[in-house]
This record gives sequence, structure tokens and C-alpha cells, in this order.
Amino acid sequence: MATEETRTEEFSAAAAESPGGDSEGESAGADSPEAVEQDLAALVAKAKERDEYLAVAQRTQADFENYRKRMARENAAAQNRGVAKVARELLPALDHLEHALKAAAGHEDVVKGFALVSDEIVAALGRVGIESFSPEGEPFDPNEHEAMAAHAAEGAEPGTVIEVYQRGYLLDGQILRPARVVVAE
Repeated sequence: MATEETRTEEFSAAAAESPGGDSEGESAGADSPEAVEQDLAALVAKAKERDEYLAVAQRTQADFENYRKRMARENAAAQNRGVAKVARELLPALDHLEHALKAAAGHEDVVKGFALVSDEIVAALGRVGIESFSPEGEPFDPNEHEAMAAHAAEGAEPGTVIEVYQRGYLLDGQILRPARVVVAE
């Protein structure tokens, strides 16, 4: 039993020395107005520091979101420029193919072969957002059409497209190549 008494005495002594002990001097000092003001000032400083870090984090997040959106727009624009460049290289070949179709009239096997190739090219261009347009009968628009000639035509109002030499092409609603047309005088 001597060991139990020794342990109890050690425990009581340790409790009296601990900082969380209930000695009168410590509890009176912790509740003093000066200590409360110091604790309050420390809390206010920590809250201010937290708010500053939060503001920095929010700005950083907004900057990253703006960067992500800008990169998406720039990537889409770069892709459209690449598609437009390839299309500009292919369009003359498609034009020549259309002329060959007209010239091969009467040779049905040749016409079928040219028509298949032409349809495949037009379908491929359509899949990447390129559409052809033929403005015959529409009013002349210099933003969409290129006038190659002007002729008097019966039954057509002046300024109307009466013949299309070469189709125009749009890429996502923007003119890739204007249509080459004959305009009524």
C-alpha cells in the first residue's frame, strides 16, 4: 500500500503545479480586463489575416477561371483558323470538280464518279462547319458577294444576282469566301 500512497501524493502535487490548476492567482489574472482585451485583439488580428488570405484565394480563383475561359476561346479560334486554311486550299479543287461535272454531261459513268467525289468533299466540309451558299435571285450584297459582271436581264430587278459563277462558303456563319456572281443592271 505504500506505493499507492506515493502515487496519490505525486498526482496531487502534479495537479497543483499544472497550468490548468485552480489556484486563485491564475484564475484572477485570466479574467482580468487587460487579458480579455489582449485576447480580443489577437482574435481580431487573426480574423483580419484570415480575411486577407480569403480575398487572395478568391482573386486567384477568379483569375484562373478567366484564364480558363480565355484559353477555351483562343483554342476555338485557332481551330477555326486551321479549318478555314484547309478549306481555302480545298475549295478551288471542289470548283474544278463542279466544272468537270458540267463538262462530262452525257457520260453517265464519269458523272456518277465525279458526283460521288463532290458529295464526299461537301459532306466533309459540312462536318467541320463549312456550308456553301448560292445567292441566285437574291439582292446583291457586297459583304457576301463578289460581282464579276453586270448584265441587263428581263424580269430581274437591278441589283439582283442573276447568275452564280462560283458558290460562296460560310464557316460558322462567317464568310469564308464570297460568292462570285453576275448582277442585273
